[in-house]
Amino acid sequence: MATTKELSVEDKLRALYDLQLIDSRIDEIRNVRGELPLEVEDLEDEVAGLTTRLDKLKTDLVSIEEQIKSKKNAIEEHQAAIKRYAEQQKNVRNNREFNSLTKEIEFQELEIQLAEKQIKEMKASIEHKKEVISNSKEKLEQKSTHLKHKKAELNDIMAETQKEEAFLIEKSAEYEAQIEERLLAAYKRIRTSVINGLAVVSIERGASAGSFFTIPPQTQVEIAARKKIITDEHSGRILVDAALAQEEKEKMEQLFAKI
Repeated sequence: MATTKELSVEDKLRALYDLQLIDSRIDEIRNVRGELPLEVEDLEDEVAGLTTRLDKLKTDLVSIEEQIKSKKNAIEEHQAAIKRYAEQQKNVRNNREFNSLTKEIEFQELEIQLAEKQIKEMKASIEHKKEVISNSKEKLEQKSTHLKHKKAELNDIMAETQKEEAFLIEKSAEYEAQIEERLLAAYKRIRTSVINGLAVVSIERGASAGSFFTIPPQTQVEIAARKKIITDEHSGRILVDAALAQEEKEKMEQLFAKI
């Protein structure tokens, strides 16, 4: 930290403004991506959810088909039992045995009716699930196509900006290392508290950039003297004079041009 203490106020102001220009450029790159990464993430979640739903519906179909088979087998068993009981009725010795077998036949017939009702319900469920599967497949196809386009769009932007962003992040860290902790903390605090992320601004037409509040002439003179760190009393932003800002902008433009 010894080197940071040796910096003059002017050097500190230049380092702060350079850092601001670099960070603003990083902001611009990220703004180009905008909501795309979140859109891609949301679409991926939707596609995954639809795929899981389809898999479950298909599993349900297989399960219902198996249940229908089981019910059909049960019906055959009930029918076989009815034939068996009917044959036994031919050889009964009394009304009591005949009535007992009749009740067994009636019970088997009720079981058949119940199984047939359940099969009908399950077939209706299959038709409904097939319709849901068809709609889900269509929706999945649409979402997958949309996701493919959005991913391609994001990949194109990333390919164009990733190298530049990585370079600028590295440079941002280099410039941060030149600034004393107290000033850097103030810079970061201001940057996160304003919408456009501008913590260091220049004087433009007697006011701080982006502000309508005029800065008193005496304060403007002090800012131009570069002897102390001065902040805008309205926004809290650190102020630099227009000449210094122009010099640093030209310097940074040369740096950005090398990327």
